Amino acid sequence: MSFESAMARLGGTSLSVSSVEACSIAKGETLADTIRVVSGYADAIVIRHPKEGAARLAAEFAHVPVINAGDGAGQHPSQTLLDLYTIRQSMDIDGIDVALVGDLRYGRTAHSLASALSLYGVRLHTVSPKGLDLPSSLVNDLTEKGMEIIEHDDLTDVIGQVDVLYVTRIQRERFPDSTSYYNVASSYRITPELLVGARRHLIVLHPLPRVDEIDPRVDASPHARYFEQSRNGIPVRMAMLLKVMQ
Repeated sequence: MSFESAMARLGGTSLSVSSVEACSIAKGETLADTIRVVSGYADAIVIRHPKEGAARLAAEFAHVPVINAGDGAGQHPSQTLLDLYTIRQSMDIDGIDVALVGDLRYGRTAHSLASALSLYGVRLHTVSPKGLDLPSSLVNDLTEKGMEIIEHDDLTDVIGQVDVLYVTRIQRERFPDSTSYYNVASSYRITPELLVGARRHLIVLHPLPRVDEIDPRVDASPHARYFEQSRNGIPVRMAMLLKVMQ
């Protein structure tokens, strides 16, 4: 909806395919052929796909610009641009401390943001359940770029040390049963009581949707920026669309 809204505000129109069943992919058409066909219908393609690397593949066959709106557990670059924009509204990004919390192994928003923050001399703190930490390949890449990465087991250990708390959903499907999930999820819940120990200027971000990892009471806190973050997706994506179609 954010890309469609952005396109409408630019004065353009959009064509949406919300499911595989709604297009020829359901009949066996390859992604490459679909992209070739859609390239004749539009001036730009925005693709969200469950398979990592799908957007890169689409770009190889498209005759128009392709924007990656999320590819499986890979990357989510447009989300990162609006994340950086939201942070910049509150503080300078250079040299700050940022904590990534939640499912960091499969969370594509965390992957893209971590990569972008490595350009700003940011100190990265990670808090995640065992087995859902940042992929080792990404950690190696970030450390080679000079980024300092500090792992934490408990939210209370990091809350007073960071300027940005970036929370992601812990995906229930990654756990063998509901009990295992709730035991972990309850340890990564942001509450007003937790934020008492935070820096005064701390901002809490979340790419949404949230489930229960942020207590609704936090919404009224001056630290909460996630709905503003969501709104920022419109101007940022307007800029992206305008840039690629100029």
